[in-house]
Amino acid sequence: MNSSGINMKHLRKLLIALAIFSLSISLFAQPSGLEVKWFRVGNLHSWYSSLGCELEARGPLGDQMEGLNWPAQYGRYDNQAAKSMWIGTTDYVDPTYNDTPFPYKVVVAGTRTADPLRMIMPIEFSMIGKFDHPLVIVDGNPGTDMDYGDIVDVVDPDISADRIIINKVNSSIGITVTRTLSAYSQQNNDNYFIYDYVFENTGIIDLDGTVVEKTLTDVVFHFQSRYAFGWVPFEEDWYPSNNITWGRNSVNHTIFEDPDNGDPMRATYVWYGPHSQSIHGCDADWGLPHPTEGRALGHPAYTGVVVLHADGSADDESDDLSQPSTTAHLGSDGDNLSFDQYVPSVMATYYENMTKGHPEMSIWEEMQSSGISCGDQYGGDPGGYSPAQGYGPYTLAPGDNIHIVFAEAVAGIDYQKSTLVGNTWFNDAGPFDLPGSGTTTDRNEYKRQWVQTGEDSLMQTFRRAKDTYDNNYVIDQPPPPPSEFLINSGGDRIILNWNQQAELDDNFSGYQVYRAEGKPDAFFEQIYECGPGTDKAQVVNQFEDVTARRGFDYYYYVLSVGSNGLVSSKFYTMTNTPAYLRRPAAESFTALRIVPNPYHIKARSLQFNASDRLAFYGLPGFCTIRIYTERGDLIKTIEHEDGSGDELWNSTTAARQLVVSGLYIAHFEVTRKISDEETGEVLYRKGDQTIRKFVVIR
Repeated sequence: MNSSGINMKHLRKLLIALAIFSLSISLFAQPSGLEVKWFRVGNLHSWYSSLGCELEARGPLGDQMEGLNWPAQYGRYDNQAAKSMWIGTTDYVDPTYNDTPFPYKVVVAGTRTADPLRMIMPIEFSMIGKFDHPLVIVDGNPGTDMDYGDIVDVVDPDISADRIIINKVNSSIGITVTRTLSAYSQQNNDNYFIYDYVFENTGIIDLDGTVVEKTLTDVVFHFQSRYAFGWVPFEEDWYPSNNITWGRNSVNHTIFEDPDNGDPMRATYVWYGPHSQSIHGCDADWGLPHPTEGRALGHPAYTGVVVLHADGSADDESDDLSQPSTTAHLGSDGDNLSFDQYVPSVMATYYENMTKGHPEMSIWEEMQSSGISCGDQYGGDPGGYSPAQGYGPYTLAPGDNIHIVFAEAVAGIDYQKSTLVGNTWFNDAGPFDLPGSGTTTDRNEYKRQWVQTGEDSLMQTFRRAKDTYDNNYVIDQPPPPPSEFLINSGGDRIILNWNQQAELDDNFSGYQVYRAEGKPDAFFEQIYECGPGTDKAQVVNQFEDVTARRGFDYYYYVLSVGSNGLVSSKFYTMTNTPAYLRRPAAESFTALRIVPNPYHIKARSLQFNASDRLAFYGLPGFCTIRIYTERGDLIKTIEHEDGSGDELWNSTTAARQLVVSGLYIAHFEVTRKISDEETGEVLYRKGDQTIRKFVVIR
């Protein structure tokens, strides 16, 4: 048993069972035979499907926009609406369709169509972790999102990335696709994923493993990414139009050279295009600001793909800088019509789109040349436009393969800067400091320039991804996090303990502890550090937070610090369950009080920095609290059974309604005999009771 009184082995088994149960729920939400796994170890979170790509509205939540969540700590700042992987060839005699000859044969997974039984068929899907996520416990309860979002199948400390997903699919065209996805948690490389594809002509055409050997001609591998921005404004109902959730206003741009040094850089990227229906006008909509509040921008990020490698041919493994051969964007609706792998005209249309080549101008360049400033006013496709890359054409004899690698990234101004820019813009209190140097009196110009620094951040991320690939996926690593992090709430302090596992790493130097008050998606402040070079040179494994305030929720994470300046990811140990001070039980009813009283709902956030919270202090250790209206209607019953003197209530009735203005009566009834442990004096008898009145003002 440890300090929390929990058998860790049993608890670990329980958490694994809960994780498997949660995963099972997500499996049931998928088409038969499909699975989903998550990358959640860095600042970019996303889900992946065993199907080989991530179809529209097929994520765990089934939302139109779901995936590529950045910055991942602050709610649903998702960037992804749909993906597709299409494979095409020419002059194909189809053994799965009575040897019918097709001038163009295409198989697809996405953006909306999939057939996991007869077209692109999953055969392998697993995740490897450098180490498993830590055990995080808050007051005896599971306390981390990682328990259900980071399901590692195999631990291999020798892998270069922190997480690797292996995904293999066969296709009815006879090509087997092995997709190896890599994610990192190191703070300078935690906002991109690397997609490593090997397309091999195995001749396997069905789930029975039937092999039909033939040489495939003019083979093209085509990827499409439909990006959309603004899920948080959509959820909170302050969006200019709901069509932002499917990317109608998304603007894309393609480059072939690094804008800083002219080196080859094959990249396509997308951002939130200002919307014509913004109430402040299109020019004011850069970054999607809240129309009536000063707060973080709705979506200031840039998202895109950079090519890291593409074979020249099956006999030439050198990187062919002429690939991808196609970068033409597609209509997200019009070019993603219903698909059937046995209809020649449909496959011919798809193949044509897969081989369109390079447009003279990107959408961004077309908008600039034609004076269009609003993203939603470009083109006529109601779904907007999706960037795409087509590789080929290749000739693949039986046994041949093609290797293609790219990275997908999200970058922009961080959440703190986004909040500052959003507040400054809303309050219109210039002059406004511009990035780099200089000022302006134009608040829209100020906001636009800060949002556009996200483009530079994305280029930097692309370069880091390229360096990682060129270095055979090896990057500098921080020490791992502690493998156990336990938080226990006390009466006058919250006690944090972690184990010494991280100290076995040669690079280990010390620890840092961070805390947020009120909610887990708030700013975390560093409240403690230890190790060489700090005020606490001695490395310890416990911290007592004596500055916590009674009635407030607290969330924590602990970082392992490396001698190279790198730190373990906060997501490994970040708690999602609040810890809060619990005073010892009172020895009599005379100490009992309700805080605040009166309770003014309009000022509710001022008391505890939490919505709709009332506190009962000075309670017996075990009692039932019943809340009545002035008329005597029972609206809520709370069983207080943790032995402390505190209980918190979210001012919500048993019918899940917030209490209205009025006078309320709280009735307290002791549920067991309670005696002084030292003297044996009886403090309460079962059935002892009292009442208190309190007032709610709306």
